[in-house]
Amino acid sequence: MITGIGAGIALLQGYGAGSQAAHPSFGTTAIRRTQPPNIILILVDDMGIGDVSCYRHTASSLPPTPNIDRLAAEGIRFTNYYSAAPICSPSRVALTTGLVAGKWNITSFLAERKHNRTCEQADFLDVSAPSVARQLKTAGYATAHFGKWHMGGGRDVANAPGINQYGFDEYASTWESPDPDPLLTSTDWIWAKTDSIKRWNRTAYFVDKTLEFLKRNPGKPCYINLWPDDVHTPWVPDETTLADHPKGTEKPREFRLVLAELDKQIGRLMTGLQTLGIDQNTLVVFTSDNGALPTFEGDRSGIYRGSKLSLYEGGIRMPFIVRYPAQTPKGLTDNKSVLCATDLFPTFLSLAGQKPAKTGDGINAAAILLGKPNVRPVPIFWEYGRNDISFRYPAGRDRSPNLAMRQGQWKLLTNDNGSGTELYNLAIDPSEKNDVSAQEPSLVSTMKAKLLAWRKALPATTVPATPEKPKPGRIR
Repeated sequence: MITGIGAGIALLQGYGAGSQAAHPSFGTTAIRRTQPPNIILILVDDMGIGDVSCYRHTASSLPPTPNIDRLAAEGIRFTNYYSAAPICSPSRVALTTGLVAGKWNITSFLAERKHNRTCEQADFLDVSAPSVARQLKTAGYATAHFGKWHMGGGRDVANAPGINQYGFDEYASTWESPDPDPLLTSTDWIWAKTDSIKRWNRTAYFVDKTLEFLKRNPGKPCYINLWPDDVHTPWVPDETTLADHPKGTEKPREFRLVLAELDKQIGRLMTGLQTLGIDQNTLVVFTSDNGALPTFEGDRSGIYRGSKLSLYEGGIRMPFIVRYPAQTPKGLTDNKSVLCATDLFPTFLSLAGQKPAKTGDGINAAAILLGKPNVRPVPIFWEYGRNDISFRYPAGRDRSPNLAMRQGQWKLLTNDNGSGTELYNLAIDPSEKNDVSAQEPSLVSTMKAKLLAWRKALPATTVPATPEKPKPGRIR
């Protein structure tokens, strides 16, 4: 039983691992759909597609994820969903704004000001940027963010806007935010022995916060970011690890414990929704911000090449599961639709009954999320790596060119100077083993021209003119 969490304990009594055997499915509560759906976006930090057992194609040393698998069994499992970047901050910015993060001058993970200058990027997401939470508030939604933020604030960046300025009524976040929750951050670092909520209890804490927020807002739809960070290294799954490895580890044993705990908390969340009587009209979206690192010799990337920091599939093709009992079919696998994180902004607005603006980089995929697969009408573009000083790619064959594009079944990669061009037919070579650029010169020419034109059209990089006085802190 989880102890020491505080919020939501009374609501969640009896929802431990032992109760799951009595519930072969999460179930649904028959309620009338009298309002737009609650929307819970679960964005796991650094989860590879191979971390989720229902996405594994081969034998794996990783533990099963029965609760996440159950989400897929009771909803839709998508096999062609992409994050908008192979690293944290730009992928989250794109998801939040519906726009490529380069348009907001964010190209890598946000850290201290010196790092941000070297990466040729801003210190935080401009508060004038579109925000899906802010838009949903205008549609009558109560909004909350529980979990990692990493779109500005922390380290020596003291002037980042508060999370509420992006449209959130309530929030509780970690060290990488403008206003960390003091129960999670007793020191100026990711975790400490003195934290009231230990690192291994964070996801439980955020689940409690989510359910308690829903319970307090029964008369209006809710939009909640549930963004746990436990899967990000270094791993600290228990007291023993903290005692033996005060800075955490990157070893398989500790990862297996972290993954199992995350899966357990997904089960608690879904059981809590059922107890509240709102699971039928709640859209739960489960995905990751970017690929895994370390991958344990590719195990965490599944059949895909690459990892976090790479534009090969292992860095950007993510698990994506949708469960919405009032509207979606059960047990469907969608192998046809190609989706991207920038699609979620217009899609959520559409599902909330609003008309999405036509100025974003994504498509309205509402019908797809409701179980109607469709061919993507536009390509997806990526960039990662504006200079060789600040962008540390994976070594060897996982180091990708710094631009990529998917159009239909084809994936083209190239550097922004036109060198290092590769082409893959993902329909027959999803592992990107066979570069066929030499066999498809006409296609390469057409796609490469589009990709380089897209990159050239991104705004020139700018950085804040007035530096701040640094404050002590370590880099993550």
